[in-house]
Amino acid sequence: MSKKTLVLGASLKEERYSNIAIYRLRKFNTETVAIGMREGLVDDVKIHKELIPFKGIDTVTLYLNAQRQPLYYDYIISLKPERVIFNPGTENPDFYKLLKENKIKCEVACTLVLLGTNQY
Repeated sequence: MSKKTLVLGASLKEERYSNIAIYRLRKFNTETVAIGMREGLVDDVKIHKELIPFKGIDTVTLYLNAQRQPLYYDYIISLKPERVIFNPGTENPDFYKLLKENKIKCEVACTLVLLGTNQY
């Protein structure tokens, strides 16, 4: 079963991990949506600038540092994902606590490694 994933902090720059993650997620046929600073297309995934109330999100994979995350707390919680993946550089104990209070799992991991090792 595909785990519909929101890439938050998506980048159009090919060298960015969020960009690589979108390609990798699509390669694994994972339904993928994305939000970033600039609109555009990565593979067949449109990057949106506005916070769209996506339905059926299983996983939010974060590519925003801890200082930028507070703006998105309510938005992420409103999506009711099963889990939020904190990629390297996005660790945020304050947000872990908030997510746990809302019964959302936190995973401090690398989306690319999880995909590459079949643990996604």
